[in-house]
Amino acid sequence: MQIPLYRSKEREIMDQIDSEKLKMFSFLLFSKLEGAVTSGMVHLGDQLGLYRALAAAAIPLTTAQLAHVTGLNERWVREWAYNQASAKLISAETTPSTSPSVSDDKFSLSPEQVAVLANADHPAFGVGMFHRLPQTMEALKHMPESFRTGVGRDYDSHGPEGAVGIERSFEPWNNANLIDTVLPALDGIVKRLSAGANVADIGCGAGGAVLMMARRFPASTFRGYDISAYALARATERLSNSDITNASFHDPRVDSLPADHSVDFISTFDCIHDMTHPTQMMKLIRAALSDGGTWLLVDIKAHDTFALNAQKNPMAPLMYGISVLSCLSSAMSSPDGAGLGTLGLSPATAQQMALDAGFTRFQRLNVDHAVNAFYEIRP
Repeated sequence: MQIPLYRSKEREIMDQIDSEKLKMFSFLLFSKLEGAVTSGMVHLGDQLGLYRALAAAAIPLTTAQLAHVTGLNERWVREWAYNQASAKLISAETTPSTSPSVSDDKFSLSPEQVAVLANADHPAFGVGMFHRLPQTMEALKHMPESFRTGVGRDYDSHGPEGAVGIERSFEPWNNANLIDTVLPALDGIVKRLSAGANVADIGCGAGGAVLMMARRFPASTFRGYDISAYALARATERLSNSDITNASFHDPRVDSLPADHSVDFISTFDCIHDMTHPTQMMKLIRAALSDGGTWLLVDIKAHDTFALNAQKNPMAPLMYGISVLSCLSSAMSSPDGAGLGTLGLSPATAQQMALDAGFTRFQRLNVDHAVNAFYEIRP
């Protein structure tokens, strides 16, 4: 009896397997699962106040003490702490003993761990990225349909927590650097804002950049634009709880960006690559911007090819994965979406798109950021 071709090929492949390589590849695969599960534990540590409790403690805490100060069940806290300590995200002190007890294990945060895990005001704060993890992973349920139809889902599909997650992810660094580092890097912008300018922030999200600039430059007028109902609601709430009178927030589908070259300064933070029609948006920005105006484009650092991204960006797997679940999904949330994706706006791509939209000057700013690149674009 003749063996089917696929059976022969299967046996050939099995005969070629290197047992050590097989073991290492299996380890590699399950290390990815470990990262996903530990990410869930990071989300819980933030939501339950466990990191903040460790940061506030004067001494390392046992899990019983940590459970007490957070009002949580010790057994659950213990398992969480063991995950975090074995993942080297929190620090552990264990006492060798012939009769070990759970009370012997104590946990704490180093100054660096405090900055990243517990201090929302520090520019290195990173837990905001995990705020919307449940909503992001929930998108997996809808991905098979998107893969078949080609149509993704916009940011509001992540619900109100999605907007808060974006806010908590990007604002710590912006709060520390936008006014004192980024704006001064732009030619003449600080002077212009101080004198009084018409400003638009497109893709304003929860409004952090608008509110910060509006407070610092009271002579200027600031308008934030976003199509996310949840983000606009959050921005409007924050504005109403402040004493700022020179800012407002708008849905561009209802109150469109002006097309009369009346805007002096436009900013876009981490949003162009998410848009269904980024080229059209760049043309709208050019129509809104005065001939002497400035566009600050901030977007994810990217290279021109997959090979370069994979070689030079250690976070490339994360970037491509989050693109499927969020950025690319948003960029293809209409049937004719451009689909740039998280790593789709390299400097060369951004420059060519800006030139096609009618701009003539494009330069990268010397602003140091782990994830983003900063560009000054002028007519």
